[in-house]
Amino acid sequence: MTLRPLAHLNQTSRQFGKIWHNVDIFRQAKGTDLPNWPSWCFLPMAAWVAIASEGAEFGSVEMLQAASDASRLAAIGTWRYTQGIYRFDEDITKALTDTRLDGKIPTDLLLRLPEWCVYVETPRQEWCGATLYGFWAHVEHDINDARPELRFLLDTEKGLIPQILHIGPWTIDEAISRWAREAEKEAMQMGLVFSRGRAEFIRTCTLAIQPLLSMVLYLCSDEPELKDRNSPDRGVCLPQPKRTQKGWRLFPPEKPRIWSVGCNTGDNLRRERAKRAGGGNLRPHFRHAHWHGYWSGPQDGERKFSFKWLSPVVVGWKVDEEETFTP
Repeated sequence: MTLRPLAHLNQTSRQFGKIWHNVDIFRQAKGTDLPNWPSWCFLPMAAWVAIASEGAEFGSVEMLQAASDASRLAAIGTWRYTQGIYRFDEDITKALTDTRLDGKIPTDLLLRLPEWCVYVETPRQEWCGATLYGFWAHVEHDINDARPELRFLLDTEKGLIPQILHIGPWTIDEAISRWAREAEKEAMQMGLVFSRGRAEFIRTCTLAIQPLLSMVLYLCSDEPELKDRNSPDRGVCLPQPKRTQKGWRLFPPEKPRIWSVGCNTGDNLRRERAKRAGGGNLRPHFRHAHWHGYWSGPQDGERKFSFKWLSPVVVGWKVDEEETFTP
């Protein structure tokens, strides 16, 4: 059976025949014929709109359709060059999604995705009335104002649904609120209005996006637990361009690379839970998982923000000297 993200990639390749040739052209023009952009962005959204439009006149029906197609092309097209599929351990997924996202989202953290675009598989679940199978996540660099955006493309039974967070030194609620204001402004310009109240809209989006954002944050954190069972000695790495007769080009891998995420931690949690479940009068409990971030480095120099997810640990139980619990 073909993996879902690969099936979407094959469909995109069939629909847009010249897409990969045009990607090469835009990538080769970076910093020369086109403005430069950060290395964490594979290709800005403006380029994907131009690729999707295939020279259509501005304001035409074809150009409007291209703008709609760009979100899908940007995620799937970027993912083509790494094809990482991330499968989270079930217990780690639950612990992550139960972890509250308090405080501010550090912008730099969300620029640390292991690949330009990742595909995260999710247990089949409801997402705003649709069954969610997984999602792509990548960071966009807005050419007009240099604003970074964390872009999701949700893989659902009802189709591919884009979601956008304007990232910066603010809370998740504020990030979604900023996105809602932008969407509302664009809708008003097109003569459209939201069918639901603004407060309810923001609340619904916040609740729905937080579990997905937690999984992305884990991939961006310091030393996430990743393992490729087929190539355990190879870490995550971006492809390097190769010189050809038509200039420097990137080539996609022969097949997707599947990463197991948090398996050792999940195994330890399950073993510890089973071991402690029925023993003694003093029942242990788990300290809830939480995010831990801190700055290091000189006050007057370059400082680094470190960010880790601390998994649940057993408390209220005396552990023998020979026994240790390592999350």
